[in-house]
This record gives sequence, C-alpha cells and structure tokens, in this order.
Amino acid sequence: MRSLKENDVLVIPCSGIGKVHGLIGREATYRVTDELAPERTATLCLALLVKGDAEAVQAVRSHSCITIDGCAKACAQKNVAMAGGRVSKAFQAAEAFRNYRGAKPGSATALTDEGWVITRDIAESVACEAARLSAESEAVQ
Repeated sequence: MRSLKENDVLVIPCSGIGKVHGLIGREATYRVTDELAPERTATLCLALLVKGDAEAVQAVRSHSCITIDGCAKACAQKNVAMAGGRVSKAFQAAEAFRNYRGAKPGSATALTDEGWVITRDIAESVACEAARLSAESEAVQ
C-alpha cells in the first residue's frame, strides 16, 4: 500500500478467489487505483484487514472506503465495517450483470471481452464515487 493522503478514498475488493465476479471486482479496483483516479484512491489487501493488521485497520478507520464485492455475501463490505471503517459506497460485481444479461465474462482466471466491458463500467462508477467523496472531504477541511 502506498502512503495514504488525508483525502484518499480506499477502494477495497473482496478476495473472491475462484470466481469470475471476484476477478472482475479486483480488476475494477486496479483500474481505478492505477489508471482512472490514482491521485485520490488507494487500495489495501482485504486479508490484512481480516487478520487485524494495525495499519490496515487504521487506514479504513481514517478514510472513506468503497468496497467492491463479487457477490451478495459482501465480505469486503462486512469486514471493513467490522474493523470500524466507514463504507461510503458498496458495489457488487454480480449486480452489474443485470445490465448484461447472458454475458459470458470469462473464468476465475481470465476475462473475456464482455468481462472487461463489465469491469470498465464498474471501475468508472467507482471512480466517479471516489471523486465525489474526495471533493466532499476537501470541502469539509
């Protein structure tokens, strides 16, 4: 995890290992933090948070968080909340499929072109939300 700035928004995906929805969530996170909004977002490993890593817990407690879960179990959202973090917005990759009925997104290890389209749509929504949260945070200061 890079050094966090005061107004950074944390984007935290579920682990979702073995599921295409988890892969979509992770790839959407990387698209946001590496390409679409690297100046206002960061991410951290959910496993560190689950383990109780002091730095990860402090990060979610002191920054707005956006979670991207693969399914309705909402592991990322629940674990951020259990650690005392603020989930400002929660996304689910499975929900995005409502707009893509019949899509074949790929597998747990590789996305198809359709899978990348869904990933980009989620990432763009997350980046917009991160911009809104970051602006709100700056306005309060």
